[in-house]
Amino acid sequence: MKIYIVGGAVRDCLLGRAVSDRDWVVVGATPEQMAAQGYLPVGRDFPVFLHPKTREEYALARTERKSGRGYRGFVVQTSPEVTLEEDLARRDLTINAIAASADWARTGAVFDPYNGQHDLQQRVLRHVTDAFREDPVRILRVARFAARFTDFSVAPETLQLMREMVAHGEADHLVAERVWQELSRGLMEEAPSRMLTVLRDCGALAVVLPEVNRLWGVPQRAQYHPEICTGAHLLLVLDMAARLNAPLAVRFACLTHDLGKASTPAHLLPRHLGHEQRSAQLLKGLCERLRVPVDCRETADVVAREHGNIHRSSELGASALVRLLERCDAIRKPERFADILLACECDARGRLGLEESSYPQRQRLGAALEAVQSVATATIAKSAASAGVSGPKVGEMIHAARVKAVAAWLASAPTPAA
Repeated sequence: MKIYIVGGAVRDCLLGRAVSDRDWVVVGATPEQMAAQGYLPVGRDFPVFLHPKTREEYALARTERKSGRGYRGFVVQTSPEVTLEEDLARRDLTINAIAASADWARTGAVFDPYNGQHDLQQRVLRHVTDAFREDPVRILRVARFAARFTDFSVAPETLQLMREMVAHGEADHLVAERVWQELSRGLMEEAPSRMLTVLRDCGALAVVLPEVNRLWGVPQRAQYHPEICTGAHLLLVLDMAARLNAPLAVRFACLTHDLGKASTPAHLLPRHLGHEQRSAQLLKGLCERLRVPVDCRETADVVAREHGNIHRSSELGASALVRLLERCDAIRKPERFADILLACECDARGRLGLEESSYPQRQRLGAALEAVQSVATATIAKSAASAGVSGPKVGEMIHAARVKAVAAWLASAPTPAA
């Protein structure tokens, strides 16, 4: 029985990057032998065990044989006879098919039967074998790695293979959970725009995110968008979100904020009247299809509906500002509202020539929210009850007090810069 460290841990060590987690492969062992040494079995589809002390995952060396369509269409074989080279052959990219002995100290010889070290040096994402085509999730993984390793390119033969997989319908069988898992991880990488570019280049974006794919070629008003194409603008917005270290909910909101522009009637172009509500409607279907977490979908919904109003908020008076805050549910969820404002800043600065611009709307709306929060709603409600006022009338009194507080703040606030 021999144990090897494999995959991303070896790759990142060779690149001089921090290692976040380690994967282990065990060659020459049976499940019974692993259990006898105290390893805890946890694998559902193939034998994976937790180390009795470190709780890291140890997988028995295995091979896979295609038995159907999609991610789950495999027959997995594990036995003591499966070699390390055979196990590495089933992996996605050569840079992830490198192994080292368990006591490897980040230097010295590694086991590299598929020339992964060469591709690391050449900065190339290349598939290991033609078995790559058997798992459509690998299309998403290549795109995600392109977003992480910003100076790597996808090998031409790998990109062609991905195109063939899409053409043959493999991407149609991706399950929602895996799409969201890879998409969310890709959005959190250094250059999320590269994930969309790779998916679009191979045709997979039209399958997994058709609402996003339709944005390419949609014109915009040059007065506000020097980049003209809505898809090109989206790439800039996503990378601005990464630059500002935005959390996932913000990055997802950036991805989906302009979906409705693809359905603008031709006679209105390049204007996009009403695209906000169309974006929110398309977003709803996308979130249901991919089972997007609630926090991401709620943030994205508000950004889709209100980003135009937030951009124009410097023109709003006290009453309109309070109504905007109420529509955004900012009073009840101020932390989420901060994320909404950050997504809007990414949208505003994700434009050619405006990357270094400021976004005073964030500070202005934050200050307006503070003014609203200063209103003692409990005192108003108590006073209303003493006067025999109840129901919607109490809400109207609270709203009026909030408008008054914002008006007072506006009267004392400095005029925002143009």
